[in-house]
Amino acid sequence: MSYSDQELRLLQLLSRRFPSITAAHNEMINLYAIMALPKGTDHYLSDIHGAYDQFDHMLRHASGAVRRKLAQTFEGELTDQEQIELALLVYYPEQKLRATLPTLDTPATWIAETIVRLARVARTSAQKYTRSKVRKRLDPQRAYVLEELLSESEAAETAQKEQYYRSIVATIVELGEGEAFIVTLADLIRSLVIDRLYVIGDIYDRGPAAEKVMDRLMHYHYVSIQWGNHDVSWMGAASGCPALVANVVRVALRYSTLATLIDGYGINLRELSRFADAVYSHDPCHAFRPKVASPIEDYTPAALARMHKAIAAIQFKLEAQIIRRHPEYQMEHRLILEGLDLAAGTATIEGRAYQLLDANWPTMGGRDRSVLTPGEAELIADLCAQFQQSTRLQRHIRFLYSYGNMFQVHDGNLKFHGCLPVDAAGNFIHFPLGGEELAGPALLTRYEQMAREAFFSRDAQVRRAGQDALWYLWCGEHSPLYGRLRMATFERYVIADPVSHEEPKGPYYALRDDEAFCRRVLAAFGADPEYGHIINGHTPVKTRRGERPLLANGKLIIIDGGMSEAYQHETGIAGYTLVGSSHVLILAAHEAFTSAEAMIRTGHDPTPHTEYVQTFARRLLIGDTDTGTLLRGQLEDLRKLVAAYREGVLIEQETL
Repeated sequence: MSYSDQELRLLQLLSRRFPSITAAHNEMINLYAIMALPKGTDHYLSDIHGAYDQFDHMLRHASGAVRRKLAQTFEGELTDQEQIELALLVYYPEQKLRATLPTLDTPATWIAETIVRLARVARTSAQKYTRSKVRKRLDPQRAYVLEELLSESEAAETAQKEQYYRSIVATIVELGEGEAFIVTLADLIRSLVIDRLYVIGDIYDRGPAAEKVMDRLMHYHYVSIQWGNHDVSWMGAASGCPALVANVVRVALRYSTLATLIDGYGINLRELSRFADAVYSHDPCHAFRPKVASPIEDYTPAALARMHKAIAAIQFKLEAQIIRRHPEYQMEHRLILEGLDLAAGTATIEGRAYQLLDANWPTMGGRDRSVLTPGEAELIADLCAQFQQSTRLQRHIRFLYSYGNMFQVHDGNLKFHGCLPVDAAGNFIHFPLGGEELAGPALLTRYEQMAREAFFSRDAQVRRAGQDALWYLWCGEHSPLYGRLRMATFERYVIADPVSHEEPKGPYYALRDDEAFCRRVLAAFGADPEYGHIINGHTPVKTRRGERPLLANGKLIIIDGGMSEAYQHETGIAGYTLVGSSHVLILAAHEAFTSAEAMIRTGHDPTPHTEYVQTFARRLLIGDTDTGTLLRGQLEDLRKLVAAYREGVLIEQETL
C-alpha cells in the first residue's frame, strides 16, 4: 500500500497514541463494542427565556424519563405511589431527605433500603454506557464505592458476594454517610438518564434568571445549542454593539428582569437613571411602564418608566444608523424617526400617518433624529464598556459561541431556532450578506461566521459588520431567527392603532405544515428526508387556540410551548420538550412548576403529558448514529495504522 505524505504524517501522529499493533487492536475492539451499545437518550428544550425554576425542574425529571426508568427497574415491585416518592427523591434529594427523615422511626433502615433501590436504578440507567463513560460521571470522592454498588448483578452469584454488598451499604449507614450517598446516587441517576441535552435557542430575556440557566448549562455533562434571536441580541451586546446593548437593557426594563443585569452581571444602571431623571423629569412615560409589575429594589415604577423611555429612544436612533449603513438590508421602510412630526403628534410609517400616544421626545429635536445627543452617546458608551467588562457575562457568551451555532444536522434531524428565508413557493431566498448573495445552508453558515466575527475579530470594520449582522438576526425579515416583515417595537409603544402592531410572518411559517417542503429542506441541509425531523422553537404553540406542535405529518416539531410565564397565558401549558431514546421519540407537554416543597408535601409528581412522535422499527444502536459514523472513520484509520506497522512503513514501539 502506498501512502501520501499527508497520510504518513497523520499515521505518525496516530502512532503516538497507539504505538503497537496490539494497542491499535485493543482500541478497535473497544470501538466495535461501543457501536453495539444502545443509543443514549437525547433531551430537547427550547425558549427557556430565563425561566430557571421551570427549566431546572425539566432537567431534574428529564421530561418523564426518570419515571420511565423507575418503572423499568421496579415493575411489579413498587406501587405507583412508592415510585413517585422515589422519583421525588431523585429530583430533589436534599429537600426530600429533610422532609422524610424526621418522620421515620428507624431512619437507618430506610436509608439502607433507599441506597439499594437507588443503586438499582443507577445500574439500569448505566446499561447504555461503557464503564469508562459511567466512571466519568461518578463523584470522584465516592467513585470506588459507587463502582462497587453499580457492579452488583441482579442476582448475586454467591451468598458471600451478596454479603459483600450488604456490608458496603451497612458501613455507609453506620459511618453516617448514608444521606450523602443518597444525594450522590440521585445526582448520578439524573446524569445517566439523559445522555445529551439540546437547546433550540432563546435562553435569554423575558424571565428572571437567564444567568442561572447559563451557569447550569455550563456544568451539564453534554450540551449543544442553536442560537435564538434573543441569544444573538445578548451576544451582540456582550461584543459591544451599541444598538443591541440598548435592546437588552430595554427588554429588561420592559419585563422587569433587571436582576439579571444588575445582580447577575453587575451592570450598573445609575447613569441611565440619572440621565432619564434629567431628560424626562416631568414626563409620566405611561407607555413605558413595565409589562410585569415586579418591585425592583432602589427604583420606583416612575423611575423605571423614565429609564425605559430613555434607552428606547437611544435604541431607535442606533437602529436607524444601522439601516442607513446597510442599504442591502432593504429596511428603509423602518426609518421611522424620519416620519415623525412631533409638533403634530403623528408618525408616518410605510406611507400611513398614525396619531402618537406620546409625542414628547426631547432628544429628537435636531434635523437628523438618529444622531445621539452628547448625553446619550456618553451613556451608551458607558453601558457598552460595562457589558464588555462583565466577567460572568463574557464567560457565558463565550460558552454560547463554543457550544452553539445557527443550525445543526444530528442523526438525520435538522435543528434550528426559528425559520428559513424562503419565498411563497418554498424556494430559498438569496440575500446579500458579507459581500455575497447567499441562500439556504450557505446563508445560515455566513450568518454564523459573521456572528463569530462580531465577538472575536480584531479588525474594527469586520467586527462592526458582524455586530450589524447580529442586529439583523435579531429583527430582520430574512433572519432565520426572526423572519417577520417587521418588528413593530416603536409602534407597540406609542401608536394606539393595532394595525400598526402587526408583525406579518414570512412564508416559512405557512409552508412548515407542508410535508413535501419539509422533506426538501431536510435534503438541502444534508439531513434525512425519509426518517428525519425539523426541530424548531421560536413561535409559542398556542394550544388554547387549537394549535399543534406536530406539523407536516410529524416532519416538523415545534417545541416552544411557553416555558416562560410571560407566554403561558397564550400557550395554556408551560413548555414542550422532546425526548429521543433508542426506542422512541416522545413529545412532552408540561404543567407550570410550583415548587419542590409543594410536590414533596403532597406526594404529587405532575408528570408531563406525552405523545409518541415516532417508534423505531428496531432499537437504535450507537452504530446507527452520527457517532457511529465517526467511530467507523476511526476504525478505518486504525486499520491503516496496523497495515503500516505490518508493512514496515512505521515501526512499533514497545511500551514499558
